[in-house]
Amino acid sequence: MAEAAHTLPVETLRAYARELLHAAGASAEHAALTADCLLFASLRGVDSHGLQLLTFYLDQLSDGRVDGKGVGRLVSESAACALYDGENALGQVVSARCSDHAVRLAKEHGLALAISRESNHFGAAAFWGQRIAREGMIGVVLCNASPAVAPWQAREARWGTNPICCALPAPEGGAPDDSVWLLDMATTTVAMGKIYKAKLNQEPTIPPGWAMDPEGRPTMSTAAALAGFLMPLGGYKGSGLGMMVEILTGVLSGGAISTELGGLRFKDRRFRVSQFFLAIDPGRFGSRAEFTERVARLAGHVKSAAPAAGYDEVMVAGDPEWRVQAERLERGIPMTRGLCDEIAQRARVLGVAVPGE
Repeated sequence: MAEAAHTLPVETLRAYARELLHAAGASAEHAALTADCLLFASLRGVDSHGLQLLTFYLDQLSDGRVDGKGVGRLVSESAACALYDGENALGQVVSARCSDHAVRLAKEHGLALAISRESNHFGAAAFWGQRIAREGMIGVVLCNASPAVAPWQAREARWGTNPICCALPAPEGGAPDDSVWLLDMATTTVAMGKIYKAKLNQEPTIPPGWAMDPEGRPTMSTAAALAGFLMPLGGYKGSGLGMMVEILTGVLSGGAISTELGGLRFKDRRFRVSQFFLAIDPGRFGSRAEFTERVARLAGHVKSAAPAAGYDEVMVAGDPEWRVQAERLERGIPMTRGLCDEIAQRARVLGVAVPGE
């Protein structure tokens, strides 16, 4: 496993990422939002969706494959439903607008759904789930992705990691992000970024169950995994979940589906991803305070279960990430030598000072 070359303060990295994105072609406002989104994932230890993505974003902006100043447009709004066309703007910009539309409409109707099409990579889904949850709502976020997953019993990619997120509002009197449960998961065993991280760290093997080779056989070879496919979560069940997300995003939005999508690593076409933002006001079913108290009670009951052999405790969704976040806020974010060098190369081209040089 590659060791961290540097551990840099969060605010140093935030300023660095913002400056790089702005220099590459994003407006200052959009660069700040995008950098904050990437830092959010790195802080939580979800490095596959954090600063590891920065070089891809910079290349897309520099090459003109993403409109760094675009904002997209609201196509239609009907009662609690909104359809948004991202018009190839940064995924974070599109997602911020859609999340806010969903919250606005949910405050009026009790629940609301905003769907985007023709968008780009939006970072970690949890960032947007929490944006909705900060407004006292339950946030459910879905997204389709670059085709990297073969359907069950196939050996040709038909959809991507297609993540599912559910974020809950914080208990009354707590900090805005002080939820007791936050689920953010791919419909594959791991995110594609973990395979690329292994490559970046020059790790020749990956854990079993992560990926298949080009013939659809399970593999532990990093190179074979990159040439092959990600493993659906739970076999045919994960395959079904991945297709469900594809239907609720690309199909429902009227956007690109399956192999029509591009991706961060595609240079010949746009990403064209679709995203789904559902906001539910728990206060329409009782009091919000009662809802958050009952969730906390359930989480506590789950954690009170006796740990299985080999484990010291029982955790629920969100616990590992909050622990990493507390540590990294205090100590900084570790960066591997390979990632530092790749970002520094772009920085020199863009005329941005590299921290520590």
